[in-house]
Amino acid sequence: MLMEVSQNQAAAHLFAQTTVSLSEFSALLGDIYQGPMEQVPWGKALEHIRRQLNANYATLILRSPATDRPGLMINASEHAGSTLAGETSYNNYYYALDPFIGLPSDRVVTIDEHLGPGVWCQSEIYQQFLKDVGIRYILGADLRTDDGVECRFRLCRNHDGPNFSAADKALCTALLPHLKRAVDLHSRIDVVESERTIYASAIDRMLVGMVILDESGSIIKTNAAADEILGAKDGIRIAKGGLDVEYGQENRKFQRLLRQAAMGHLGTTPALMEAMSITRPSGSARLGVLIRTIPLSEWSEDNRKRPACVVFIRDPERRSQASHDVVRQLFDFTPAETQLALQLANGLTLDEAADELGISKNTARAHLRAIFSKTGVTRQATLVRMLLSSVISLG
Repeated sequence: MLMEVSQNQAAAHLFAQTTVSLSEFSALLGDIYQGPMEQVPWGKALEHIRRQLNANYATLILRSPATDRPGLMINASEHAGSTLAGETSYNNYYYALDPFIGLPSDRVVTIDEHLGPGVWCQSEIYQQFLKDVGIRYILGADLRTDDGVECRFRLCRNHDGPNFSAADKALCTALLPHLKRAVDLHSRIDVVESERTIYASAIDRMLVGMVILDESGSIIKTNAAADEILGAKDGIRIAKGGLDVEYGQENRKFQRLLRQAAMGHLGTTPALMEAMSITRPSGSARLGVLIRTIPLSEWSEDNRKRPACVVFIRDPERRSQASHDVVRQLFDFTPAETQLALQLANGLTLDEAADELGISKNTARAHLRAIFSKTGVTRQATLVRMLLSSVISLG
């Protein structure tokens, strides 16, 4: 309790040293916490801070340049556009000469404090690079989160402007812990998005359509495979923002399952996972459908547009998009053996595969014998099962 009071007093004392109003400070914090949700993270916040502190540049370096990777900067500039003058030159060469690095964690300092004004103005990076792009004064801090994320926050002023004052430093110091939390939030969102992309790509490669619905049955998101299946309007289609099945009896069952899945999402009934088949007017093989509840987490907020259930759709007649390279790497097949194996995995007989590939039946049999030898199987059905249960569909 005493520590919390002490921290609040320190924060109040720090804010008192700034020249911003409480409403302006609140607006700055709002932009900082909104930053992780923007297409260019913190673009608005950096511009707000730049204007507030009369800087010509405000920069957040999310990834420092290195010999083995490019850097990643987000800039707000007094000039049009978000690219810092000479940014490419800095990323390619001058970053190695930058002395304004390795700052004490979560502490705001100026370049003159860090090096001394005489040393800074005689430095190679200043004389050869920054002097020409109008940068004399720099204020900065290095942020390091508990998860190991490191980034740099920098503000610049030109030669005609004043050095950064104690009030400027106080404002940045007051903003710093909030920027650090927002950076940590952005990092966590980025990890979740990367995982989501991997899972979505795997579902696409497996030729499974995926439709995510909210509790009212409205579509929130579809993947590429679902778009193709729904676009064909052969048994199931989009209607009034939701899903509709062609034939009445099947549609009644489908809509009932969707309602039950939504109730499971709200916790009023157990979570649902149930499958059904859908007849196609074209006469093609029936679609397989699996409906599954997406339950609320323990701390989910009340949001009617939150994902409530997912509908997986599989068209048994769609052919595998397995990568030739993955099949070759996995089983050490030749290119010709790979082509034959993929045709068999798509459900063709050996004779049909030979016709599809434009080879003789004797050649196809020779390839099949070589495939059997390399995989250790002796029956075509076993081979197909091995191929379909392997990782080839994920490639």
